[in-house]
Amino acid sequence: MENSFDYDYVIIGSGFGGSVSALRLSEKGYKVLVIEKGKWYKKEDFPKTNWQLKKWLWLPTFKMFGILKMTIFRHATIISGVGVGGGSLVYANTLPIPKSEFFNSGNWKGLANWEEELKPHYTVAEKMLGAVKNPKFYDADIALQKVAMQMGRTKEFEAPKVSVYFGKSDVEVKDPFFNGEGPDRVGCNFCGQCMTGCPNNAKNSLDKNYLYLAQKKGAKVIAEKLVTSVKTIDNDSGNLGYIIDFKDATSYFDKGSDSVKTKGVIFSGGVLGTVRLLLDMRSKKYLPNLSDEVGNHIRTNNENLSLITSRDKDLDLSKGIAIGSIFSPDDHGHVEAVRYGAGSNFWKILIIPMVFGKNVFIRIFQLLKELILHPTVWLGNYFRKDYAKRTVILLFMQHLDSTIKLKRGWFNLSSKVTTGAKPTPFIPMAKTLADKVAKEINGNAFMMSTDILLGSPSTAHILGGAVIGKDKEHGVIDKYQKVFGYQNMYVCDGSAMSANPGVNPSLSITAMTERAMSFISKK
Repeated sequence: MENSFDYDYVIIGSGFGGSVSALRLSEKGYKVLVIEKGKWYKKEDFPKTNWQLKKWLWLPTFKMFGILKMTIFRHATIISGVGVGGGSLVYANTLPIPKSEFFNSGNWKGLANWEEELKPHYTVAEKMLGAVKNPKFYDADIALQKVAMQMGRTKEFEAPKVSVYFGKSDVEVKDPFFNGEGPDRVGCNFCGQCMTGCPNNAKNSLDKNYLYLAQKKGAKVIAEKLVTSVKTIDNDSGNLGYIIDFKDATSYFDKGSDSVKTKGVIFSGGVLGTVRLLLDMRSKKYLPNLSDEVGNHIRTNNENLSLITSRDKDLDLSKGIAIGSIFSPDDHGHVEAVRYGAGSNFWKILIIPMVFGKNVFIRIFQLLKELILHPTVWLGNYFRKDYAKRTVILLFMQHLDSTIKLKRGWFNLSSKVTTGAKPTPFIPMAKTLADKVAKEINGNAFMMSTDILLGSPSTAHILGGAVIGKDKEHGVIDKYQKVFGYQNMYVCDGSAMSANPGVNPSLSITAMTERAMSFISKK
């Protein structure tokens, strides 16, 4: 039986959880396969701006196989990454550690001393991802700093830790992180293009650390393959292994499917990938022992995205790294100054003036009033050639908790509210911050049209759906991130996160996966 397996572990997805798993399992002597539906990207493959939609957006129906995916649900519009390296290709590099509330709330509360247990793994994760504080502030950061001073929160303003190599600008050097074992790197030039894919080889995306080193240890990574099923071999508990079926994800024609046999499986496809696949496998009776909690306890990080466009031509709000500054305006959340590189003006076609209102009819009335009273402010944005240089995005996140559930619908997944208030983009503090920044940079505040018309927030930090619980009735995985009811099956990605961190979650996903992998013995 031992020789009949193709792999010891198959990892579905190559984001923060999948990449960590690949390296740590390979180091322990396991034969590992990583399956990723997106493409391999080198620095020259990324879009120069987000107008290059075929390289930027993931819309397979329209034969667009880029690095960013937008999925619209009733209660949230989800922005996620696609490609070898997952969300690390498009995320804003930011690596904060959540406050203590995160470790003592949610489904995992009381199952371990999470804050203490994860401390050493956060340290390892920071080292692996090259976390250092942003060394330079630019126009957008300075504007946010002034707002922090106005609000009496100067001490709360800081440069975040980020996963960027700040060597000499545009100078290539031998690997500075892993004693020469990693790839050559180039110093950041603060072009602001982090979220359209770093063109300078300065961003510490996963293909330059965890995945790169995993491959050197023997892990195999196959791209452009979509996993369609996970089935047990002759036994419902999976102790005899699994069959993984997958097909081409970017082919114009259906070429059929392939399959591999493996002793173990790690789901690391992010919330949309993992939850969708688990729901399908339970529905088709391929994995009938899965908990009924699959798809439940999903959190949006309670976010608001506002876009402030300045009328001042002397400002360059695109200069810097994707997120260069951060501060907490109150005890419940924090705000970050976010930017895209010059020329990445695509978002302007999806935004409308910021208006708040209890229902869509009030908001539409307010929009019509804006159009009548300030037509040039609204319509002028669509013709602005230097939109990214004139725009700062404010990302506000808070710790306040609410959850939704994803379930299988007629044609796709659908969402519904389960606990707490419905996720909303209409957060009073977010509006206060937007108004203050707008005044500081002589600008106007806008929001995503989907947020205002649907009344649901846009988020790049969707979490949960396969959470940690004390048993099958309270979660999908145990405190070691093993799936209840199955052998050698784990969930290691954002869907395992069992509470609202209130901050960018990438470092926490990395640390949690480091911990989970530490419990797996050497082969």
